[in-house]
Amino acid sequence: MQILGYDYPDDCYFDLEHDMWCRDIGDGRMQVGVSAFGVKISGNYFYMCRPKSVGTEVEQGKTMGVVELSKTVVTIKTPVSGTVVEINEALEEKPELINQDPYGAGWICVIQPSNREEDLARLAHGEALVEQAERRMRLEPVDDWIKPSLP
Repeated sequence: MQILGYDYPDDCYFDLEHDMWCRDIGDGRMQVGVSAFGVKISGNYFYMCRPKSVGTEVEQGKTMGVVELSKTVVTIKTPVSGTVVEINEALEEKPELINQDPYGAGWICVIQPSNREEDLARLAHGEALVEQAERRMRLEPVDDWIKPSLP
């Protein structure tokens, strides 16, 4: 679905606070990445992506890796708790895939969830996603689609 011009695929669950997504890849494992809105508000290309290594335990809302933007290194937060079981090795050579295809080739890692149902219940999905995402995006001044009104 499209919300204020940004893609939010129906099969994804979203951590709107950290602008991350996850989706079940068919075997209970969850693929994780940065949302299209997160890519836009980063304001820069991703120059490096370094997720936690395979076998690392991660906790929902906590650091799952770092990314480098033009002059900034920032942490990225995982939308689900569990064990990192795969990382997107293509990002080592082409981190810009996150910008170009955040829900496809730009995924960051795959997690075997340890608290799946409880974690997914805390994420935005379906009808709740529309209201929550619109509220979140209206709080972020992005390019020219929101301009502060001056007296």
